[in-house]
Amino acid sequence: MTEVSEGESVTLELLKKKMADFSRERDWDQFHSPRNLLLALVGEVGELSEIFQWRGEVPRGLPGWKEDEKEHLGEELSDVLLYLVRLSDICGIDLGKAVLNKLHLNAVKYPVHLCKGSSMKYNDNRNDIS
Repeated sequence: MTEVSEGESVTLELLKKKMADFSRERDWDQFHSPRNLLLALVGEVGELSEIFQWRGEVPRGLPGWKEDEKEHLGEELSDVLLYLVRLSDICGIDLGKAVLNKLHLNAVKYPVHLCKGSSMKYNDNRNDIS
């Protein structure tokens, strides 16, 4: 169930299938309504947030973090991703296509020539158009 074969890529489709199988084997589909999955996702995001709480800004690569802290972070990130994949599956949303579409919309909303190096919201950048 959890093993990835040599040469097998981890894709959203693979995660979706593994989550569906995992749920079906345990007869948990009955509990996986969109609302329940969303609330579980929010709970996992809270657990992920706790890891960073009180640490201040954390540099890329997590220098100074112990291996068990990084492992715990990986577990919580995985929980968030798995619930997100499961929620999208239950809602009939192709998450891969939705992400690519959203990236395209963001590229239009945040054109490089207006946004490069800036953290302003898109509507603030529009004021710079002359």
